[in-house]
Amino acid sequence: MDFSFSEEQIMLRDLAREILEQEVTQEFLRKIEKDPDWLGHEVWRKLAEANLLGLAVPEELGGMGFGIIELCLLLQEVGRTVAPIPAYATLVLAGLPIAEHGTPEQQKRWLEPMAAGKTFLSGAYLDAGSTNVADPATTAAGDGAGWSLNGVKRLVPAAHVAERILVPAATPDGPCLFLVDPKADGVELTRQEITHCEPVFEMRLSGVSVGTDDLLGGDAKSGAAKIGRAFDCALTALAATQLGVSEKAIDITVGYVSQREQFGAPIGSFPPVQHRCADMYIDLDALRWTTWRSAWKISDHQAASRDAGVAKFWAAEAGSRIATGSQHLHGGAGVDRDYPLHRYFLWSKYLELTLGAAMPQLARLGRDMAQTGPQELQ
Repeated sequence: MDFSFSEEQIMLRDLAREILEQEVTQEFLRKIEKDPDWLGHEVWRKLAEANLLGLAVPEELGGMGFGIIELCLLLQEVGRTVAPIPAYATLVLAGLPIAEHGTPEQQKRWLEPMAAGKTFLSGAYLDAGSTNVADPATTAAGDGAGWSLNGVKRLVPAAHVAERILVPAATPDGPCLFLVDPKADGVELTRQEITHCEPVFEMRLSGVSVGTDDLLGGDAKSGAAKIGRAFDCALTALAATQLGVSEKAIDITVGYVSQREQFGAPIGSFPPVQHRCADMYIDLDALRWTTWRSAWKISDHQAASRDAGVAKFWAAEAGSRIATGSQHLHGGAGVDRDYPLHRYFLWSKYLELTLGAAMPQLARLGRDMAQTGPQELQ
């Protein structure tokens, strides 16, 4: 394995960092946090102009033709700036599965405007009646002209601006992914605001009609593999975002303890503070390498479910310890809403819990090992 990035990947990462650091200022964040849409339209437009929203869109549709690694590099920079944009929801939860599994018609209809910054998408992978994304309690029954969906999805991001939401549902032929219009008859969205101000939604489906052209890939018999890969990408993308959040939290903390003085010396010179910072760096490295291992295996089309689970475990476990350590070393300054660190703590907690915290990831990994046995390290 070689986790070093190509020159092109480094250029893409640096371009994303330049745009986000220039646009996402503290004043901008304070303004957006009061906006009910929680959406930086100007930032989204700038990313579209740089074609960064088309990273995983095929070149013939105006994109760059890349994949999960490049998306994770972008999301790492989103995390570093805690940028209030639906990049994870649009590009990973929906855009990437459409790029990999959608029919040519579905790709053209949704990926071209997505890359241009004109369309938002999302995915609803958390089912109210099932903890297994590949065995959803939400059902889809064929009605001759298409499908009728019933069920409840939880914590759906960007549902208020999305034109389509990718919904896993069980059919007689197995689980499938459907592109659901959130404004369709029978869809009820209930807004819920979480700690870092991003709106998420409970999505209740009551006899929602979906046409045959909105079945992802047009095939009802190969959905399980599509859902599994999409979920692995979602977990890995969350870990990449947490990596960016944690990196920046440590940078802020190191700067603070280097300047804050007590007893005539910077507190960063005290051994207990140095030990805490060292522990945070160790956690960051564990998160970094597990994230890129998972992204590499997914991009190489290897089985990556365990690697994605391990990356998400470290995103939850290490991310939580880094956020807590950063707050601790800042003392009262860490919770001051005029100081930037509190946003990183709140983002880190959201990323820790989304799609399963540390213990649920371990439980899922344990069940998989019990069923399939150990796997060789590759």
